[in-house]
Amino acid sequence: MNYLELLFPTILSYEMKGKFPRIKEDEDLWNIFNPDSDNSLINQLKETFESLKLGISLGKYVIIDQTEGPVYIDENTKIDDFVRIEGPCYIGKGVKIKKGAYIRKGSWICEDAVVGHCSEIKNSLLMTGSKAPHFNYVGDSILGNGVNLGAGVKLSNVRNDRKKISIITKEGDRIRTNLKKMGSIIGDGCGLGCNVVANPGTIIEPYTMISPNKTVGGWVNNKILSANNSK
Repeated sequence: MNYLELLFPTILSYEMKGKFPRIKEDEDLWNIFNPDSDNSLINQLKETFESLKLGISLGKYVIIDQTEGPVYIDENTKIDDFVRIEGPCYIGKGVKIKKGAYIRKGSWICEDAVVGHCSEIKNSLLMTGSKAPHFNYVGDSILGNGVNLGAGVKLSNVRNDRKKISIITKEGDRIRTNLKKMGSIIGDGCGLGCNVVANPGTIIEPYTMISPNKTVGGWVNNKILSANNSK
């Protein structure tokens, strides 16, 4: 299945804006979370960028740690007070990083995205205009173009039993990823209400709206949500 075309229908119009990671159509999409893969976000960041800070607004007590790789911050980026950023990572043009945010290694944050107050991003891709604006955890995940996470949304990336994570396809088949850490892959334009929790390996189709306080997992689409809401 071509997950790129299915989950990110606007990717062709967005990936030309600014810098965008290499995603191979003939490779499992979740392979970018695997640190042992040459195509992982971490390895792409190390080979693509050198440390650079251009025309940014930097707040007080901001820590930029490049011990494990470069931190590349593009122009017109605003970083508020008490933010910690660990390399390797890329922060694109016009990105806003709010007070108390924690950007961990392997984070690729594209143009005009928002990482909000006390939100944590780890080894994840935030595509153009996506937002994790308030008290969010985004671990080993992809947020498509224009995705919005409500306050307190958590994208869990580790099973309680620490076993390797499987995903469910659109057809209902189960596929083993051989990863112990994988969060969610969220398609373009989705909106997750406040305090939603997504279990490891969750895949959400584009333009799906999820009501507050729900726990979701597997393959999620509007039809599934409608059926659950009608009960």
